[in-house]
Amino acid sequence: MVVLHLQVDERGMRWFYTGDIGQFHPDGCLEIVDRKKDIVKLQHGEYISLGKVEAALMSSKFVDNLMVHADPFHSYCVAVIVPSREALEKWAQEAGIEYKDFQELCDKAETVSEVQKSLSKVAKDAKLDKFEVPAKIKLVADAWTPESGVVTAALKIKREQIKARFKDELQRMYH
Repeated sequence: MVVLHLQVDERGMRWFYTGDIGQFHPDGCLEIVDRKKDIVKLQHGEYISLGKVEAALMSSKFVDNLMVHADPFHSYCVAVIVPSREALEKWAQEAGIEYKDFQELCDKAETVSEVQKSLSKVAKDAKLDKFEVPAKIKLVADAWTPESGVVTAALKIKREQIKARFKDELQRMYH
């Protein structure tokens, strides 16, 4: 669904504003390719489409859900990730990694490193640029549900709520 807002500029020209980003094809068709609010300009002028990066990284077997965050004052992005418990515990068992609970497994440096490697591989396969691959990640054990307030009933992430909930973790990843 696209919401159209009628705008009138200073010359009386009328046009519609949707908040979407599109591209015209040679045959004149307009393709909606992104949302304006999902694009962030990084410190060195690169533009990153958060939705595009998230869609690509979701193909990692270790990812159940994630939110990519980009700060215009830095040259890299970061991510908060809800890992796939099944995939992570299977990997830990095969690697001989011991842990008391799932959060401890998520906090282990070797776990973060393994998930980071997986993200790098799927990013390369998706032809993402280096600055689009999260330089740092935070793994969180608790699943994101509509009841927790960080995803909609359709399981789409609520970016502002996730940013608020993980504010401290996001700040630590940039320092």
